[in-house]
Amino acid sequence: MHNADPSDLESFATVLAGELPGRWTSQYHPDHGDTDYDHLASEVWDMDQTAHAIATHGVSHCAVLTRTDEGARLFVIDHLDQAEGFLVTAMAPAGLPATAYTGVREPDGLAVPADPFHAAEAVTLHLLPRYADAAAHARRNAAALASPLPDRIELTWAEDALTTPVPESAPLTKLLAEHGLFYDKDKDLLVLPGDDTAVQAQAVRAVGARLAELGVGIGMRHPARPALATARPLPSRTAPSATRSR
Repeated sequence: MHNADPSDLESFATVLAGELPGRWTSQYHPDHGDTDYDHLASEVWDMDQTAHAIATHGVSHCAVLTRTDEGARLFVIDHLDQAEGFLVTAMAPAGLPATAYTGVREPDGLAVPADPFHAAEAVTLHLLPRYADAAAHARRNAAALASPLPDRIELTWAEDALTTPVPESAPLTKLLAEHGLFYDKDKDLLVLPGDDTAVQAQAVRAVGARLAELGVGIGMRHPARPALATARPLPSRTAPSATRSR
């Protein structure tokens, strides 16, 4: 049993860490009067109520929860606009360049009750899935940025399928594979089948949107028609002689 008062932020965060899936640690940052926690608040991945609360009230004390296996972090502060309760939000993954967040929607945070058990359920069901999706998106962007990206890729119609050469960028190849393009060893091309044209069109739209986020254009073209064979001149016909034989 937890004997600490869960209405206290430090105690609440400690209990919450023990109730979340995986192994989490909690580090409390107390109010020392003149302590500035802006360096932590600047890493909050939120454009909603937590960001508003930080901008309005500042951060005098807080707790940071860290999942030990892969470094996910949660930021916990008092919900000063309410009589009780806390705000729990995600913190941006460490070590990624700012450009990795282009096109990534913030996972935002939650207002949770002072009961850490109910709060853990809400965080597990709602915040952590959004956080995982956003972090994966940002890391894909970072991986793509680490490899040279082309300005444009071309999809070429081949019968009902769309094909494109295998990109030199491994993350870009992986992105295309995630949207249904598979490697055809015989053709040495990535192929998007056209068995279901609705699925094919949806895949093209989805991959186009992801490429646009990375600054890569997409084009579609039909294969070049084979050149017509050079017409051979007709053999000349010998004109009949005008001289009659006797």
